[in-house]
Amino acid sequence: MELTTLRQFAVIAEVGHITRAAERLGVTQPALSAMLKKLEAEVGAPLLDRTGRGVVPTAAGAAFLEHALASIRHAEKATESVRELIGLESGSIRIGGGATAVAHLLPRVVSAVRKSHPALKFYVREAGSRAVADAVVSGELDLGIVTAPIAGLGAGELMSVAMVRDELLLVVPRGHPLYERSTYSWSSIREDSMVLFEDGSAVRNIIDTASLSAGVTLNVVMEVRSTETIERMIEAGIGPGFISRFALGDKRGLRCRDGRLFRELVIVRRRDRMPSAALAVFEQILISELS
Repeated sequence: MELTTLRQFAVIAEVGHITRAAERLGVTQPALSAMLKKLEAEVGAPLLDRTGRGVVPTAAGAAFLEHALASIRHAEKATESVRELIGLESGSIRIGGGATAVAHLLPRVVSAVRKSHPALKFYVREAGSRAVADAVVSGELDLGIVTAPIAGLGAGELMSVAMVRDELLLVVPRGHPLYERSTYSWSSIREDSMVLFEDGSAVRNIIDTASLSAGVTLNVVMEVRSTETIERMIEAGIGPGFISRFALGDKRGLRCRDGRLFRELVIVRRRDRMPSAALAVFEQILISELS
């Protein structure tokens, strides 16, 4: 028994009229009547009673309809599963994040995903948290890793998939008075030439808020976009800077005695869109890597 036959019978039962069912299905009324006659012969019982207004299922027809609908649902689920598999075999993932996320979190996640799904393609955009959030809202990106809080137009359209706490640590050049220390105070770096992320960025806002709360205005001599650039400038002796614990590697990072410097990294996507099979796998591995 073909799936098309089951679908046609289900439409007849729903509409209650063979001619109108034929119109909905895009077939002729004689062809639909011939299908019904063949189906009743195959099951060995009348499936529909003719009335003055159309047709209604017989007791046998009602029992048959129940199983027909179940078969249709199973077939649709099987089709969906195949489409999801195709998505995993040939899909793409568009993700964005800040300098730390792109350079130090995503490489190992992408590598892990590609080991099991090597045909997946990736588009990665490095940008500030606000720009990444806007791109997820507009649909340019499927997923974003941003610094909380998420504010501004369209923020309500985003949902948080997961959140992880990150700590910003001070790194100082070799030979600096704090080089052998494990902690610092804001007053101890008041006179230093600082290398920081660009003004207005989420990380910079956290640093400025904390230092000003301690009564210290930092002496910023260089503003950059890249974590790697901050690292190179510190190594060159230009001055101290702040680096995420995820990017620290084997460098010595100092914690603030006046109150440790934390930020919340949030994985976001649009609230009204279900993730594809490929994106769901990526999300799962990304969350496990951040845990």
